[in-house]
Amino acid sequence: MATIDGRPAQYGISLKQLRELMEHRGREGVIKIAEIGGIHELCKKLYTSPNEGLSGSKADEEHRRETFGSNVIPPKPPKTFLTLVWEALQDVTLIILEVAALVSLGLSFYKPADEDAPVLQEEEEHHGWIEGLAILISVIVVVIVTAFNDYSKERQFRGLQNRIEGEHKFSVIRGGEVCQISVGDILVGDIAQVKYGDLLPADGCLIQSNDLKVDESSLTGESDHVKKGPDVDPMVLSGTHVMEGSGKMVVTAVGVNSQAGIIFTLLGAAVDEQEAEIKKMKKGESDGRSQIKGSQAPSQRQTTTSEVTKSESEGNHLPQSSSSAAAETGHKKEKSVLQAKLTKLAIQIGYAGSTIAVLTVIILIIQFCIKTFVIDERPWKNTYANNLVKHLIIGVTVLVVAVPEGLPLAVTLSLAYSVKKMMKDNNLVRHLDACETMGNATAICSDKTGTLTTNRMTVVQSYICEKLCKVLPTLSDIPQHVGNLITMGISVNSAYTSNIMAGHNPGDLPIQVGNKTECALLGFVQGLGVKYQSIRDEITEDKFTRVYTFNSVRKSMGTVIPRPNGGYRLYTKGASEIIMKKCAFIYGHEGTLEKFTREMQERLIREVIEPMACDGLRTISVAYRDFVPGKAAINEVHIDGEPNWDDEENIMTNLTCLCVVGIEDPVRPEVPDAIRKCQRAGITVRMVTGDNINTARSIASKCGILRPNDDFLILEGKEFNRRIRDSNGDIQQHLIDKVWPKLRVLARSSPTDKYTLVKGIIDSTVSENREVVAVTGDGTNDGPALKKADVGFAMGIAGTDVAKEASDIILTDDNFSSIVKAVMWGRNVYDSIAKFLQFQLTVNVVAVIVAFIGACAVQDSPLKAVQMLWVNLIMDTLASLALATEFPTPDLLLRKPYGRTKPLISRTMMKNILGQALYQLIIIFGLLFVGDVILDIESGRGQELNAGPTQHFTIIFNTFVMMTLFNEINARKIHGQRNVIEGLLTNPIFYTIWIFTMISQVLIIQYGKMAFSTKALSLDQWLWCIFFGIGTLVWGQLITSVPTRKLPKILSWGRGHPEEYTDGMNLGEERFDSIDSDKKPRAGQILWIRGLTRLQTQVIGGELQERLIPVPYSKSNTDQAIRVVNAFRQGLDARYGDHTNTSLAEVLRKQTSLSKRLSETSSIEYADNIPDELTIPEIDVERLSSHSHTETAV
Repeated sequence: MATIDGRPAQYGISLKQLRELMEHRGREGVIKIAEIGGIHELCKKLYTSPNEGLSGSKADEEHRRETFGSNVIPPKPPKTFLTLVWEALQDVTLIILEVAALVSLGLSFYKPADEDAPVLQEEEEHHGWIEGLAILISVIVVVIVTAFNDYSKERQFRGLQNRIEGEHKFSVIRGGEVCQISVGDILVGDIAQVKYGDLLPADGCLIQSNDLKVDESSLTGESDHVKKGPDVDPMVLSGTHVMEGSGKMVVTAVGVNSQAGIIFTLLGAAVDEQEAEIKKMKKGESDGRSQIKGSQAPSQRQTTTSEVTKSESEGNHLPQSSSSAAAETGHKKEKSVLQAKLTKLAIQIGYAGSTIAVLTVIILIIQFCIKTFVIDERPWKNTYANNLVKHLIIGVTVLVVAVPEGLPLAVTLSLAYSVKKMMKDNNLVRHLDACETMGNATAICSDKTGTLTTNRMTVVQSYICEKLCKVLPTLSDIPQHVGNLITMGISVNSAYTSNIMAGHNPGDLPIQVGNKTECALLGFVQGLGVKYQSIRDEITEDKFTRVYTFNSVRKSMGTVIPRPNGGYRLYTKGASEIIMKKCAFIYGHEGTLEKFTREMQERLIREVIEPMACDGLRTISVAYRDFVPGKAAINEVHIDGEPNWDDEENIMTNLTCLCVVGIEDPVRPEVPDAIRKCQRAGITVRMVTGDNINTARSIASKCGILRPNDDFLILEGKEFNRRIRDSNGDIQQHLIDKVWPKLRVLARSSPTDKYTLVKGIIDSTVSENREVVAVTGDGTNDGPALKKADVGFAMGIAGTDVAKEASDIILTDDNFSSIVKAVMWGRNVYDSIAKFLQFQLTVNVVAVIVAFIGACAVQDSPLKAVQMLWVNLIMDTLASLALATEFPTPDLLLRKPYGRTKPLISRTMMKNILGQALYQLIIIFGLLFVGDVILDIESGRGQELNAGPTQHFTIIFNTFVMMTLFNEINARKIHGQRNVIEGLLTNPIFYTIWIFTMISQVLIIQYGKMAFSTKALSLDQWLWCIFFGIGTLVWGQLITSVPTRKLPKILSWGRGHPEEYTDGMNLGEERFDSIDSDKKPRAGQILWIRGLTRLQTQVIGGELQERLIPVPYSKSNTDQAIRVVNAFRQGLDARYGDHTNTSLAEVLRKQTSLSKRLSETSSIEYADNIPDELTIPEIDVERLSSHSHTETAV
């Protein structure tokens, strides 16, 4: 018989049997495991040991992988470069240009018999095809540049995703040692340790558990926490969150065989089937809508009811899972401030551009017709079609220039660049827009432990047997029986995952693993000279009778163990004022047992606990209680049978206090400086902690959150609640508004208090600019507050998976000063985009006006189609690269935050835009109407349509490009600074692009000939062009001298709260069914917006962020499809209530909110390939993916 690693190669249980086993829940599961012969028998069949785990040998691991699969779900392959090129080609304006260019090409070869044609025209007709070809080539360049940007974006994205997945580790026992392994390496047969806050990476059966409660809403949609245990419900499933307790499980299913994996595979199949059916139906009818560029996420696509009815006929009606759908709709994160403003701006520019483009075409055609057919009275000739096509091309080109498709590109580049750099600053950004929102933050609500402090805790004071020691006592100083109780109580009554390891190098500090408070206590035991591990080896976890795990309500932890001579002993530890209230006895002088009276308690609190807290120490008390079958001593309880362990109140009373210790968690040395920077930058830092009010006050003063002479409030959770609730106990916003402006420290707060505070500040309208709030959190219970905040920071080291899931940015070093760096980067993003806007709008205004007035006055646009495409390339793609990659400077932290209602284009920027546009228009129109006279060259006005390029129009084009290029240098400063050159050399991308553009321009002018409609210029003509270009820098200095304050407020654009803008923008995100019909955008608007170039794909709907780096912290691909299917399920729900198709319905019910954990990348890939009919507007991808299950953690 074949053996592997000295054991039989045939397992005692097959993959199929294990899959069937995991489908049972509750009592059924207990019965099924009993049928196998119990959990230990199951471990034997899988050749693993409950205490030792797997052997860890390579051969064994490989064999398990082959037999049971590995814990990864294969991702969808990334899009190829060609796919991205194809998607970029779907752009409506580009399609119009391509068609027009092809028609123009065709017509240039079409030679009708035309007897009257002068011989001279023959000469020039040779070149008629060049313009058409040049436009085609320009379009190809634009497409390739777009595709390349998307491609590099996707690559970056996957890299980041792999990094995040690699960082998700889990504790398993291998070879008797607890080790952290990557989630992808977990195998069937592994013994995994499950603890509070974990996101379970695989399915398993519990071997042993303490008070374990799991949130299975991601599989069942039920938000109640499910109690788990070997004798209640032993099955724990992948993708669920541990909300309380701890335990040990044997892994029984991984990857595609786990429950989440099975659902995923079913859904993948369901999506493919739907796709196939829709395609069949689509063949029968024409699709009257413009095709959308594929990178769009589902929430943007519009679907009309008639289309939905098509899929209805297929019979895929899905069940209404109203509770979860409603919960998810309830709170959706608003769009980020910048997105909302940009979306509105882009659409307004688009409308203006389209109007002017259409007018240009109409005017050109009317003028041509009047001149040809009315004045010259010529008959219609087929060659005239060519003229009309050229007019159309000019019009479309005006539209191309007018629509700022570089805007989404600038935003994307700026964010992607910042995100990449922020990783070096220990900020792992999961939702791109968080990076920009952070720049507007006006308030930060921070945790104390681990964020402001080092989270390296040590016991520095102790009170034992009426002796207060400011140094560590020795075991001989403590009466022996008390010493034994203390060391035993601490060693047993702390999670066995908390350990103190020796440092990597001999001189290093020991490494604390697990809960830091417990590590401090274990360090205290070691300091007394006792080995806590030997006590744990003697009393293993399976000997525990009951464990009361720590949670934010109890604020204490208790463990019950059997006594050697019958009965039980309960050890407990927790916040000292809470434990004190439950104590009835205390060990006094020399270890004598004394009654612990009310006045002794008060004296202890006054003389020991408060002074410790005022030194910034966290105070923890340790106590115990004995339950004995025989005669009971004064502090023991007599029992006949086993006590009712669920009656916690009666179990946890009349305790005997053993000691009080003061644990120091020193403030991080860099924090006071970071907080000073925040305060200077106009950001208020508040501390929200579960700690004692005195400890909190002491730490807040050391950090600089409380400054002497300031008017501030320090409240405890209870008092805070009293102040913000009315007589009925309801929270009132006007009451919160009285509290939060002065509140600096909230102590002894519950997660609900934190959430209430954050929500209260965000909803408040007291401050003129509306607050933007960032929150830090590490515990599972911080989830709701992290989700509610504008930016949620989770701790990368101390944070639980649940907190990381709910957050927008993960601080990989848990350090507050990294938040300051995030603020700097965020402000930099905002400024980069403002710089680009200032530059882009100047060019837009000038190019559009020149083309329009040129068309009216000269019957021809002075800037030809190909030239405008080149300008478009400079100002969109290249400039967005150049301006979006400026480095942040410390000066950014010297200004106040913009807040939610600050205009996007400030008066200073508008002054620059209008001032520069005025200068450029004067120069260009001067050259157009009198340039030929001044420079003594042949005039280009009134030329025949087919005439060759003239130096006159070439100079106009060249001057325009020179002014644009020099204005790009001006655009680097947006706050009215005079020195625009400052820091130029620190940005190599900027000057490389600038020089490249300049060289290209020289080549185009000198050698572009017919293709670019240019004629080579002489040196002095070049000097004139450059002179006008440099003029923009001088003119810029003049504009700066105009005082901004004198300008009317109306010149600033984008004022007011973004909600006002988003109403019209949320085209894809609104639930149209639930809003009044008059609020629905008209179909025309929708179609128009769809057609509006790449804008809709990257800005409208704000999918841009999601598209790029919205990485969740969990197995990414588990649910790409699920979200999409979830999406169409939710949409269909609303339409047809309860017709059910059970097979799919069953699957979907299971996974209502798996969507929450999923990776956005892949989900969007899926969305791309789904025909429009599938995705119904009722979904907002962002809400589904990450900000959606507040109910979980409250």
